[in-house]
Amino acid sequence: QVQLVESGGGLVQAGDSLRLSCVASGRTSSSVTMGWFRQAPGKEREFVAAIRRTIGNTRYADSVRGRFTISRDNAKNTVWLQMNSLKPEDTGVYYCASGAILGLTSSEYAYDYWGQGTQVTVSS
Repeated sequence: QVQLVESGGGLVQAGDSLRLSCVASGRTSSSVTMGWFRQAPGKEREFVAAIRRTIGNTRYADSVRGRFTISRDNAKNTVWLQMNSLKPEDTGVYYCASGAILGLTSSEYAYDYWGQGTQVTVSS
C-alpha cells in the first residue's frame, strides 16, 4: 500500500503561481511513476503531468505545458507541481497518483494509488 497526501492548494488570482506537494509513504518502491490529475466541477478527471521517479523524465498535458513543472525528490518521497501563470480554467481539485507503470501514461486507470486531493481555485 502507498499513501499519498497532497498540500499546497488555495485561492489565487489569474497569473499567480502555486506549488503543490505530494508526500508518499508506505511501499513507495512500487511508485514507479507519479502523476498529477485534476477535476473541475462537472467535468471528468483529466491528466496534468507525470514523472518517472528513477530517471526523472516527464510528460505534460498540452493545456499546461510551458506553465507547469513536475519534479521529485526521491529521498523525501515527494513530488511537486509548480504551477505558474495560472488561469481560471486551471480551477479544480488536484490529485496525486502513483503506479507501478513504466510509461508516462495519461490514463488514470493505470495508476494504483490516489491522494485525497487539494483544491485550487483561480479567480479572474
